[in-house]
Amino acid sequence: MTKFPPERIRNISIIAHIDHGKSTLADRLLEMTGTITKGPGGNHQVLDKLNVERERGITVKAQTVSMLHNHKGEDYLINLIDTPGHVDFSYEVSRSLGACEGCLLLVDASQGLQAQSLAVFRAASAQSLAIIPCLNKIDLPHASPETISQQIEETLHIPPSEHLYISAKSGLGVEKVLDAVVERLPPPATVGEGWKDRVSRLSAGGLLRDGAVEKWRKEDDDVLRALIVDTSYDRFRGVISLIRIFTGSIKKGDKISPMASGKKYEVLDVGIYHPEETPTESLLAGQVGYVVCNMKDFEEANVGDTFTHAATTNIEPLPGFKPMQSMVFAGVFPLDAQDFQKLEEAIGRLTLNDRSVTVQRESSAALGQGCRLGFLGTLHMSVLVQRLNDEYGADVCVTAPTVPYKIIYKDGSEEIISNPALFPDSHDKTMRIERVEEPIVHATIMVPQDFIGEMMELCNEHRGIELEYTFVEATDRAVLRYQLPLSEIATEFFSSLKSRSKGYASFDYEDAGYAASDLVKLNLMLNSKPIDALAMILHRSRCVSVGREWTKKLRGVIPRQLFEVAIQAQVGNKVIARENLSAMRKDVTAGLYGGHYERKMKHLEKQKRGKAKLKSLGAGNIQVPQTAFFEVLSNNSGAGKSG
Repeated sequence: MTKFPPERIRNISIIAHIDHGKSTLADRLLEMTGTITKGPGGNHQVLDKLNVERERGITVKAQTVSMLHNHKGEDYLINLIDTPGHVDFSYEVSRSLGACEGCLLLVDASQGLQAQSLAVFRAASAQSLAIIPCLNKIDLPHASPETISQQIEETLHIPPSEHLYISAKSGLGVEKVLDAVVERLPPPATVGEGWKDRVSRLSAGGLLRDGAVEKWRKEDDDVLRALIVDTSYDRFRGVISLIRIFTGSIKKGDKISPMASGKKYEVLDVGIYHPEETPTESLLAGQVGYVVCNMKDFEEANVGDTFTHAATTNIEPLPGFKPMQSMVFAGVFPLDAQDFQKLEEAIGRLTLNDRSVTVQRESSAALGQGCRLGFLGTLHMSVLVQRLNDEYGADVCVTAPTVPYKIIYKDGSEEIISNPALFPDSHDKTMRIERVEEPIVHATIMVPQDFIGEMMELCNEHRGIELEYTFVEATDRAVLRYQLPLSEIATEFFSSLKSRSKGYASFDYEDAGYAASDLVKLNLMLNSKPIDALAMILHRSRCVSVGREWTKKLRGVIPRQLFEVAIQAQVGNKVIARENLSAMRKDVTAGLYGGHYERKMKHLEKQKRGKAKLKSLGAGNIQVPQTAFFEVLSNNSGAGKSG
């Protein structure tokens, strides 16, 4: 690693919309640099290591790989840090971009710029990263690279002379990408004012915590400061940390300490991903690699923390990453109550390297012991649930997703509630609520002109407010900006958007704070007793339709009892929907032959009195099996329905 001083290192990422060829381009770059061997099929998906990534064709985790490229007789070390494209993984995006100096903007030459690419582009621009536009799939019959190049110029203000035309699948033009990375992207600023200004820009861009930057800028450049970009857990070796070294160096045998905890650890192994773990003697300033030390507790590793030598004292740590705010919450319960400890441990392992997930224990009368998790979006939720099953074999039930609501009381105090069961009922006489606010987002929809009407209608159906409408002449596409309640896009919105636009529309959103709204709590009742796991917070206009829908679904899954069961949807004291589940009746007159009808009526009346006594003694509490709740929730949680 000593052969690669900072001026011969490039740390890059790839920005791309879903299915624009990011994983394919990564494979070609690895093949052309000799990092992997070209095999049959040509699509290795080296950086998509998770099953969920390969199955869905999306990037979830920011993986890293180091490549060696010879340019004009000199070897260069290129660290490619993969970047997710979906807004739900913005935490991964901020971490990967924070370790880079430049990035490749990959755009499909037939589809053009998409909303999610624009969102990541804005994040990269906020950090003053150098950007190289690459137009991919130029060999397709319906590709129009000149038109898309014009769109990039109009939208992003990057001149066409800087655009590269490639085909990641065939390898056409990919060699020019490697040369452009070396020639046009800056090396890591690691010494003097350069790298300190770099971190100051990150802090100003809003992706890093406010830190004592001015004091920190005056300190010695030779001191080890390694930013923990990502972490993973190996049951044999413990915590494995992906680090970007800003100053100093680290080697096997060093005593290091994360500055948040101050605990001391011995470095057991250091190296780079080439593409698998490749041990090296050391890691130097500007380089990206992994470090393994005798850290066994996954809670001791904090993404955004700073590693330094244990003997170093009185230095300021690197400003770590700002924690992301969870926007969607759901309860996660094991199918078997005895598996709760196993589930909690699995969630802890997964959240080790995804600090954007919040975890809190939760108990439900219907579903038992579980956890309430907070996510950045419904796709984020769906992916974590699938990873629980793929990597840890955890079978879980997920409640319907909800968003955090803000309750403002008349005395000026505020409270954030994400669990519908804790939301105050509107008929509660002790309520001293001034108003209720819900989170809103500013959504960007890019769609062909033919589907503008359908998109406007969809947004209006979900209480959207139009903010902006622009038309991109080069590609005959429109850009719609709407203000939407986050709760309205938490489940079926994305699926409806794709179906109404025949798959051509792209969607992205950003947080826009809170706004007052007419929200109420919808309780689902069985014989006048509420089901806590099925409580919902809805806009008043949707209560009747949702109440009718859910009472019908419950009627189909709840087993019949010995007495009639009333399934009700209730807002406050008012019942807005009802379904009756008829009682199971035994034919008590089957053994009577002949005689007066009063003999039969006597048996029927006796049966009727028995059922009434059963309910009056409290034995009429309905024992609903968990499988019934799992069935109705699995069809309505929204998990897996957002792309």
